[in-house]
Amino acid sequence: MIELPFPPSALSGHAKGHWRRKASITKKWRAWAFVAALEAHPAVPADGDIKIVVRFYPPDRRSDRANFMNRMKPIFDGIADALKVNDKRFVPYPEFHEPATPGRVEIVI
Repeated sequence: MIELPFPPSALSGHAKGHWRRKASITKKWRAWAFVAALEAHPAVPADGDIKIVVRFYPPDRRSDRANFMNRMKPIFDGIADALKVNDKRFVPYPEFHEPATPGRVEIVI
């Protein structure tokens, strides 16, 4: 299992702000996911779909669950880099849980 802090709204596709700031945040989260995936050593099939269960534990109730998956793109990219696979093989299955302190996301491959 890969566990990361709850991804910020700045990773949403509609996030406001300067593109350089968003690019630096995206780069940081992609790198975190890369390292977390290497540490987790998940087994993946040589070809075909890769099922990914994504458990969202938001830090509060203010977030819009419809946008949670948008925030995952740099995380999926980092995991794909670590596993040396194309992220188009990922088939995510989101699970939405009650808020937790601190907020987190768990990824099970």
